[in-house]
Amino acid sequence: MGTGAGRAEVLVVGAGPGGLAVAAALGRRGVPTTVLERADAVGASWRRHYDRLHLHTTRRMSGLPGLPIPRDAGRWVSRDDVVRYLERYAAHHRLDVRTGVDVRRVERDGDGWALACADGTRLTAPVVVVATGYSHTPHVPAWPGLETWTGTLLHARDYRNARPYRGRDVLVVGVGNTGAEIAVDLVEGGADRVRLAFRTAPHILRRTTAGWPAQATGVVVRRLPVAVVDRMARVVARAEGLDLSAHGLPRPEVGLATRARAGAIPVQDVGLVAAVRAGRVEPVATVAAFERDAVVLADGERITPEVVVAATGYRQGLEDLVGHLPVLDGRGLPVVHGGRTATGAPGLYFTGYTNPLSGMLRELALDAVRIARAVARSRRRVP
Repeated sequence: MGTGAGRAEVLVVGAGPGGLAVAAALGRRGVPTTVLERADAVGASWRRHYDRLHLHTTRRMSGLPGLPIPRDAGRWVSRDDVVRYLERYAAHHRLDVRTGVDVRRVERDGDGWALACADGTRLTAPVVVVATGYSHTPHVPAWPGLETWTGTLLHARDYRNARPYRGRDVLVVGVGNTGAEIAVDLVEGGADRVRLAFRTAPHILRRTTAGWPAQATGVVVRRLPVAVVDRMARVVARAEGLDLSAHGLPRPEVGLATRARAGAIPVQDVGLVAAVRAGRVEPVATVAAFERDAVVLADGERITPEVVVAATGYRQGLEDLVGHLPVLDGRGLPVVHGGRTATGAPGLYFTGYTNPLSGMLRELALDAVRIARAVARSRRRVP
C-alpha cells in the first residue's frame, strides 16, 4: 500500500455522494477502502451551489446505500440538508476519508493502480474508483470579444443569491435547470431586468403532477425505447400546458429522451413558466459575441446587461487524470460506469458521470452497489 492510505484495497477519488456511496457499499462487504478528497470536507461541490437550490429528485429516491435521508429534510431536500446528510453519512459508516489529497493522475502499476498526487505522494491499490463528479470544472464558452467587455461576468458556480444584483440588469446564459432557477431567483430577489439566453429550447416538466414526481416517471420509462419515451413526453407536455412559444421560448424540436441520452435533461419548473408568462424573465437568443459595452446575440440584437451569469455547464476534467488510458469517449466521459471496467483497465471503475432521467443520486446509489459487488467477486477470484 502506498504512503498515507493505510492498508486499503480500494482507493476512491472524490468524497462527493458517489465516492462516499461506493466506500460505504464496499465497507459493508468488508473491503478496506480509503476515500481521497482534494478539498477540506466531504461534499465540496454541494457546498458551492447557490443558496436556494433544492434537489429536483425526491428525498425517498435520493438516499445513498445504508442510510436514508432524514424525513425532517422534507420531500425536496435543500442544499444545506444535502451537505449535512453527506457529513452524517460519512460518520455513520465510519468511512476513511482523507481530505487535502489532490490526485493528479491515475497510472497502471503492475496488476494494480498508482495515484500520483500534487504533493509528490504516490498511492497504490489493486482497485481505484474515480468519483470526481459530473460538475467538476466550470465551462465558459470562448465568446469573441469577451476580454473587451466592461461588465461583470460570473459562472453559475459562483452565484449564491440575488442580493448583489438587486436593481441591476442581468443576462443569464443557459436554460438548463441551473440557469432557469437562477433566473427565477434573480427576479424574486429584486433584479431590475432578467433575460435568459438559450441556444436550444428545453423540455419543461412540472416537478410533480397530482403528487406524482417527474423523477418517478423517469424511473418507470428508463428501459423503454427512446422513440417511445419521446412520443409520451410530447403528449404529457401538451396535457400540462407548459408551452411558452407565445413568450419567446419555442417547443423543442428534438424529443425529450433523445436529448436526455445526449446529456440534456429536462427543466423542472420551479417558477420559470410563471415568470416568463408574466414578462419578468425574457427569453432571448444565445450569445454570439461581446463588445466593450454590449452583448451581441445570435439573432443580431445588441443588449447592454450589467451582469452576465454563465449557466453554461461543466466539464468533467478527466483528461489529465485518466486521458492517457483507454477509458474515455470522444466527449471526455468514461466509456463504462458502475460495475464494469474498460477493456485494458481492469480494476478501474467510474461513478457519477451520467445524468439520467431517473435521477443522478439514485443512479449513484445503484452504481455503488454494482461496484462493490464487482470488487467482491474479483477478490474471490484471487488465489
